[in-house]
Amino acid sequence: MTSYRYDYDVITQWIDPGEKVLDLGCGDGDLLRHLMQVRQVQGYGVENDPDKLLASVKNGVNVIQMDLEKGLVGLEDGFFDHVIMSLSLQAMHNTQGILHEMLRVGREAVVSFPNFGYWRHRQSILNGHMPVSESLPHQWYNTPNVRFFTIADFDALCEMNGIAVRERLAFDEGKLVLEEPNFLASVAVYRLGRGR
Repeated sequence: MTSYRYDYDVITQWIDPGEKVLDLGCGDGDLLRHLMQVRQVQGYGVENDPDKLLASVKNGVNVIQMDLEKGLVGLEDGFFDHVIMSLSLQAMHNTQGILHEMLRVGREAVVSFPNFGYWRHRQSILNGHMPVSESLPHQWYNTPNVRFFTIADFDALCEMNGIAVRERLAFDEGKLVLEEPNFLASVAVYRLGRGR
């Protein structure tokens, strides 16, 4: 089992027992396994990396191999209660497309991502280096991330695309940040819906 992730606790609170859940970029399937155990969800994962795909199967997770950049072709509109993308949105080239697809196949979408506007990240840049932290653990030359955005940027993207932000929680080192999250939070977790 992977190390404790506080965003799992938030996501678990937003999922009702027995829901149909799709986890995009599910990695080793740890989040889905957790949701199956504590919420008895019908969980399905999507992963493109063969090693992670195998790890998901070993974790008892139903998983399909799919390139998320091509959308969620073949998945039925509104089939899932929740579609989750945990700490993977920043690795997507087609950010707007995948958000649209998540809300096409799911009643709600849950996304979490590192906040590039976090004060420690800003400090790193002021010191002349790209940030490396718990939420951005890779060096600039080997990062899987293709998008570096802030909470304010994501709020603006949702507004521009007519995506309803139903709830947003922001954290720094696992502690809830209530004031100035764009500056003081290293990670944000959103619950999104269609329209206003």
